[in-house]
Amino acid sequence: MTTPPVTTPLATLPIATSPLVTTLLVIAKEPRPGRVKTRLTPPFTPEEAAALAEAALADTLSAAARVPADRHVLVLDGRPGPWLPPGFEVVPQASGGLDVRLAAAFARCPGPALLIGMDTPQVTPELLAPALRRDAYDAWFGSAADGGFWALGLARPDPSLLLGVPMSTPETGAVQYARLRAAGLRVGTLPVLRDVDTASDARQVAAAAPGTRFAARYAELTAATTGAGR
Repeated sequence: MTTPPVTTPLATLPIATSPLVTTLLVIAKEPRPGRVKTRLTPPFTPEEAAALAEAALADTLSAAARVPADRHVLVLDGRPGPWLPPGFEVVPQASGGLDVRLAAAFARCPGPALLIGMDTPQVTPELLAPALRRDAYDAWFGSAADGGFWALGLARPDPSLLLGVPMSTPETGAVQYARLRAAGLRVGTLPVLRDVDTASDARQVAAAAPGTRFAARYAELTAATTGAGR
């Protein structure tokens, strides 16, 4: 039975109060056909798109699980499945727009937190680990190639830093980064990564990360296909 979404007003949620507890957040959707990676269809079927999403999520969670943190939390829209490794807390996403859902995820954290999505299966523990350090920067930011962002780390997870940022636009990353700087935060930057949204993205990410589950699933799905533009 699916857990009801969080509906607590953000104004009542706590801002981080303990500098000692670190949290790595992964925000994701359950990889069900027709609900995830719809921009992959066509050329992929909804079932194939969901299979790619599941592989990307499994890769992301595997990398996240190996990053030293006090808490590993999956902020999930849907139900967990066999792709979930041990050691993760699972909490439901809040209702509302993506800015509200991201803000609510940070509001649950009692100390420094790093949030990533499920769309970058090429991430590694070595890439993520520096963003949970709190000695040099107040925030960490990972830009996405499409103009968004794939990672956001906050030493003090203040939900107001995300609320009102327009999501899923070519300017999302620039607006979010400007919001951090306007708050007077020292911002460290992570490498630019490509989100998997389109078939072209999938092809490029699979080629760049050949040892991942995502690359293996992509190869499996495209092995018998010729001239389909995948």
